[in-house]
Amino acid sequence: METTTALSALSALSHDTRLAAFRALVQAGPDGMAVGALREQLDLPPATLSAHLNVLRAAALVRDEREGRVIRVRANYLQMNALIAYLTENCCAGAAACGPAVACTPKNTGARA
Repeated sequence: METTTALSALSALSHDTRLAAFRALVQAGPDGMAVGALREQLDLPPATLSAHLNVLRAAALVRDEREGRVIRVRANYLQMNALIAYLTENCCAGAAACGPAVACTPKNTGARA
């Protein structure tokens, strides 16, 4: 991961609402959540959630897909794991016993990352 990409992701997560949204999507797993369900869980106006999701999308932390009349948003686990690996790649001066954190691999592999 490039430093500018890491900075974009960290900047996107530096707001309490965006962090809460991202954590809710990570917790939801690979199936993600309908935008309406996420909005209800976070108790946000639609336009506010849309603006926050746009920031997370720009940082490649979330992806969405239209399913008929519903937009489903999912955490991008590949980007999240790349960020974690970037942050921990030189952990403990590279000592073998202190490697990067184990990547998050959702059990349901039928959905996209």
